[in-house]
Amino acid sequence: MQNKITPFLWFNDNAEEAINFYNSVFKNGRTLNVTRYGDGAPFPKGTLMSATFELEGQRFMALNAGPHFKFNEAVSFFVNCTTQEEVDELWDKLTADGGEPGRCGWLGLSWQIVPMILSELLADKDARKAKNVTEAMMQMDKIDIRALKQAYEK
Repeated sequence: MQNKITPFLWFNDNAEEAINFYNSVFKNGRTLNVTRYGDGAPFPKGTLMSATFELEGQRFMALNAGPHFKFNEAVSFFVNCTTQEEVDELWDKLTADGGEPGRCGWLGLSWQIVPMILSELLADKDARKAKNVTEAMMQMDKIDIRALKQAYEK
């Protein structure tokens, strides 16, 4: 079944490289279709023009269309993780090839690698506990579940 809404990613000229990379990072990643530029196009013949790919059941579209637009943190992809090992694995893979780490689990293209327990801790009815977790998270780049739990228990 096709998603009703599909994130669409505009790349300068490296969409195919990015898709291959993301497919290697996520266990359930695959390319669904590819369209290539032909003769007379603004890119060399055979260059990927557009593609549809899927990561963990979420479809994406990608387009090579030149340097007119750049990614920024205004849009990000939130990846729910169940364990610290999963956080560590995805963080390591997404930063290994130059992904820029940022605060609170954000990195690179604007992936948010976040353990599901964070939402639970932040939603606690005890405002002091939630505040402690928020303050701890704001000091982190890669999220550390053990440190969040320690802040929660303070």
